[in-house]
Amino acid sequence: MENIDYKNELQDFTGATSNADNSEKNSMLKVLSIRDFRLLFVATSASLLGDQFTLIATPWLVLQLTGDPMILGIVLALEGIPRALFMLFGGVVTDRYSPRVIILLADIIRFVIVSLMALAVFTGYIQVWMLYVFSLGFGLVSGFAVPAGNSIVPTLIEERDLQAGNSIVMGGGQLVGFVGPVVAGLIIAKFSESLFGVGIAFAVDALSFAVSAISLLLMRSAKKTKSLDNETVLGSIITGLKYVWEDKALRLMFLIIAAINFLFVGPILVGIPVLADTRLAEGAKAFGLLMSTFAAGNLFGYIVAGLLPKPTGRLMRLLVIALLASFGISLGIMGFISHVWTGLIMMFLVGLGNGYMTITLFSQIQARAPKDMLGRIMSLLMLSSMGLVPVSQAIAGAVGAWNLTLLFVLSAGLIIVVTIWTAFQSALVSLSSQITEGQLGANKV
Repeated sequence: MENIDYKNELQDFTGATSNADNSEKNSMLKVLSIRDFRLLFVATSASLLGDQFTLIATPWLVLQLTGDPMILGIVLALEGIPRALFMLFGGVVTDRYSPRVIILLADIIRFVIVSLMALAVFTGYIQVWMLYVFSLGFGLVSGFAVPAGNSIVPTLIEERDLQAGNSIVMGGGQLVGFVGPVVAGLIIAKFSESLFGVGIAFAVDALSFAVSAISLLLMRSAKKTKSLDNETVLGSIITGLKYVWEDKALRLMFLIIAAINFLFVGPILVGIPVLADTRLAEGAKAFGLLMSTFAAGNLFGYIVAGLLPKPTGRLMRLLVIALLASFGISLGIMGFISHVWTGLIMMFLVGLGNGYMTITLFSQIQARAPKDMLGRIMSLLMLSSMGLVPVSQAIAGAVGAWNLTLLFVLSAGLIIVVTIWTAFQSALVSLSSQITEGQLGANKV
């Protein structure tokens, strides 16, 4: 049994909260006063906003050209596979060179790719094979852009201001994630009799990469990241893998993240557009609303995680299990909805839980992981999140083409199985205790 002095905990928490609030406000003002950070915020927000348009336009274009969920799964998988394969290599390259330069080059390449897609749609020459090439090229570039994007903030601001800087960037990302899909869905729905709205969506994404590239060009030189010249690329990756695997708590968290993303992301990215197209009267508008509501739920989850006190070890274990179970239940319900408002409720609740857990777990890893290994550990974390997603998308496409309801129900059932397995893992006690005490990754097992 845990003996907790709630009175002392409350006093410590309220006192710390007051100081933390003042410090956070000062840090945010300080961060926003930095010219290069403001330019980075513009670049990141613009790029993410454009990505939301492509997020809606690509699956909708595939469905309008083919009507085949399996092809949609293949298109999405072709983007995810190279991104996952090059993620760790991209992280090492980012450590050796300037993240700003890598992101700049990635933006220029993606500007060209998306502009060609927009041109093909506007002129009516778009074909399915072009979508395959587009997804493959986009995913390859993302394998370098994603690690660089997660590494650039520490090169612009001081370490004590990282939480404020990351909060601003992530908050901006969630806001555009809420607005972008709705606007994209409305534009595509406005021109539902043709693909003109899809072409506009791709054009907006191309413009966003241009804005991002210009902003990055205007930035001054950032601090050089720590060099790994004395260690081979493979050696750097192996060191990070060994560190994560030998810590039971970290290993359990990585396994849970990989399993849930495999069982959840594919059915959402493939199933939701098919659901909107075949069962919801609002069509593309419903698709955009559902994805925006999920982003809104994530944003509220971030806010809740920041406002609520840190839960105790026992409560944290219950929250982890409850949130995993809620993912499965919500996904199962999605298989039976015929009204958009039901889907909006489910997507918001799932996003809320996802946002809360993301802030709780990611913040502790960033704060407690060895500084000289943070890049590699975060790359591994992103890989565990994204690595199996292409396979998940491909399988979801095949199952969804056969029976959409089965896709959601089967995924929901498997998530419940993962939840039950997690509840009986002894490492869950260690994980929740370390999160509560702020020592995640500090002790080796």
